[in-house]
Amino acid sequence: MKRREFLYGGTGAIALLAGGAAFWASRPVATAHAAAEGNFEITKTEAEWRALLTPNQFAVLREEATERPFTSPLNDEKRAGIFHCAGCDLPVYSSEAKYDSGTGWPSFWESLPNAIGTMEDNSLFMRRTECHCRRCGGHFGHIFNDGPQPTGKRHCINGISLSFKPAQA
Repeated sequence: MKRREFLYGGTGAIALLAGGAAFWASRPVATAHAAAEGNFEITKTEAEWRALLTPNQFAVLREEATERPFTSPLNDEKRAGIFHCAGCDLPVYSSEAKYDSGTGWPSFWESLPNAIGTMEDNSLFMRRTECHCRRCGGHFGHIFNDGPQPTGKRHCINGISLSFKPAQA
């Protein structure tokens, strides 16, 4: 390969990546959740959510960001108890369904009954199932089909979107 071909090829690849990044950055931050905001039991203005949540919680729960793997203290939480939505305190996952998936995020093989909502997520050039709080619409993470039995599901959850309440002794 000649240097000119390499440079032109590299420039084309960089332009394609830059264009993709510009498209991703220019898309509205508001998601399907915001469009359906009136459909949730608990609704708040952006200012109210910002006052209630930390900046990182707001980014994950309201803007569907993803926390860095292996950063959540809940990833190593081993006590019996219930994980609640950090936005509205709805109980969503039992410690009995938690397992170590090795991914760096708290993982569960099922949610509590009537605790989450799901929707198709076609971002990042792939099809995934996004899960959110059924009461306030807060983004939790995604559900994959590579989990343990009995469900075969892996709810890969941003720990920052949850709070933990230990079981009473």
